[in-house]
Amino acid sequence: MLKAQYTERGPVPQAVIQAVPFDRPVLAPGQALVAVLAAPINPSDVLTLTGQYGMLPPLPAVGGSEGVGRVVELGPDTQGPAVGQTVLLPAGCGTWATHVVVPAARLLPLPAGADPKQLAMLTVNPPTASLLLSDFADLQPGDWVIQNGANSGVGSYVVQLAKLRGFKTVSIVRRESAVAGVKAQGGDVVLVDGDDLAERVKAATGGAAIKLGIDAVGGKATMRLAATLAESAAIVNYGALSGEPCIVSPRELVFRDVTLKGFWLARWFRTTPQPKQLALLTELAGLIATGKLSTPIQATYDVSQIKEAVAAAAAGERQGKILIVPTEG
Repeated sequence: MLKAQYTERGPVPQAVIQAVPFDRPVLAPGQALVAVLAAPINPSDVLTLTGQYGMLPPLPAVGGSEGVGRVVELGPDTQGPAVGQTVLLPAGCGTWATHVVVPAARLLPLPAGADPKQLAMLTVNPPTASLLLSDFADLQPGDWVIQNGANSGVGSYVVQLAKLRGFKTVSIVRRESAVAGVKAQGGDVVLVDGDDLAERVKAATGGAAIKLGIDAVGGKATMRLAATLAESAAIVNYGALSGEPCIVSPRELVFRDVTLKGFWLARWFRTTPQPKQLALLTELAGLIATGKLSTPIQATYDVSQIKEAVAAAAAGERQGKILIVPTEG
């Protein structure tokens, strides 16, 4: 059994984490031993290793915030998913490992026969995309949404969920090589960011009123996105790929009544009743299991290759997610 552990944080994320062996644990009542089938490396995971994320676990810690597994054993007098059941692991339980010990009551059974690699990405990006589309504007079928960072994990789910809900999307990327991939996901209009973005968006949409902007980049990209929106529309920021604070001009905020809001999924999980959380995750799991929702995967790594995996996830120019897929278990 292996786990990817770090005892410090530093500017080079792959330098602080390593695979370490551990013995098979003895379970207490209420616990379950789960063999990890797949666990992604998200941008938030990389920022956690560098110490830049908004919520940091105490050290030492095991990396990985989401994933799926198969129940191997239940503790004494423990009720939970049956041994052999594929389950969604609790958020933040340290999923970059061959096995994890978790409370059995927090395991969510998943559809049998679905691709575990796609299900492994259920907890973070799909609900983020779904909530970005539902909680910040009253969108109706036929309405337009614009987003940047559209080739990201969240971006791909925004495109797919928008199409399932009847919305039209303008997807903004930062390099020409990302255009084809977003179009393949179903993007209606895909453009490379630039100073004349508002004019190009207007031409591509026929001057349609865009009610919602979704910003993953920050910096001046936020202002370019805001300039494409209809009056009194909202722009919601959920990331800072540029490493810079959001910039929005008084023209947009004052004269055009554009509002800038923020979204953090961790806060949503903390403040939302569990039945509502489970309902959303169950709905999204069904879409993934039936192939209606997916995201590209660039490469998979074993836990023993954690340094290489984190380096690949932290690098630019990726065409998909990096996943930890343990060979054991």
